[in-house]
Amino acid sequence: MLLHDTALLFRRYARQTLNSRFQMLFGVLMPLLYLLFFGPLLTDLPLAADGDSWQVLVPGLLLQLSLFGASFSGFALILENSWGVVERMRVTPASRLALLLGRLLRDAALFVFQAVLLVLAALVMGLRAPLAGILIGFAFVALLTVALAALSYALALKVRTPQEFGPTVNGLAMPSMLLSGLMLPMTLGPGWLDVLSHFTPFRYLVDAVRDAYVGDYASAHMLYGVLVAVGFVLAAVTVGTRVVRSAGS
Repeated sequence: MLLHDTALLFRRYARQTLNSRFQMLFGVLMPLLYLLFFGPLLTDLPLAADGDSWQVLVPGLLLQLSLFGASFSGFALILENSWGVVERMRVTPASRLALLLGRLLRDAALFVFQAVLLVLAALVMGLRAPLAGILIGFAFVALLTVALAALSYALALKVRTPQEFGPTVNGLAMPSMLLSGLMLPMTLGPGWLDVLSHFTPFRYLVDAVRDAYVGDYASAHMLYGVLVAVGFVLAAVTVGTRVVRSAGS
């Protein structure tokens, strides 16, 4: 029943997304601008011990795509809630968990598609990375998207208005981006900032994807990144499920 309902809702949300090419492509615009206008500035800089500047920048841009895109997924739920769509879906026999999972799978598919476009553009500009590393990067994009979208939907059901939702998400996403080393490795900064960044879960994901892009699949960074990503997903989906169920009671 859960799988059937999830697949049914995934198809519904996927059709909505496919009908809006603007939504599919607009999310990749900001990382693409960073790639086009910021990336060339780093070409000759020694940003890391292993790999060139593209192997440092592109993994960060991939996770930036998820960080800002998935964090704002709840906006759509706020609009649907105000239109009565969510209330009508609650009276159907569909599983409450499926109402969340269908959205999360659609979001993961959307942002992985955008990540593919970003990597293709990066390859044209000079990125060279092993195929396995690129695929691992897509997996991290999917995991981070699921986690952040789940929390975003939970927040949307709590605050209910865009005026509350937007500033809250911005207030959390911006410090996370600055402390995670998405744009440049945190090891380039002062020691206190590098230490502080380790309290941000995104730091571990960024380090793992950067290792994957230089073909280092068995590093400590990769282990920590996988553990943090999986734990973050489990915690976020648990929170999101509880909020969805309580909101429907």
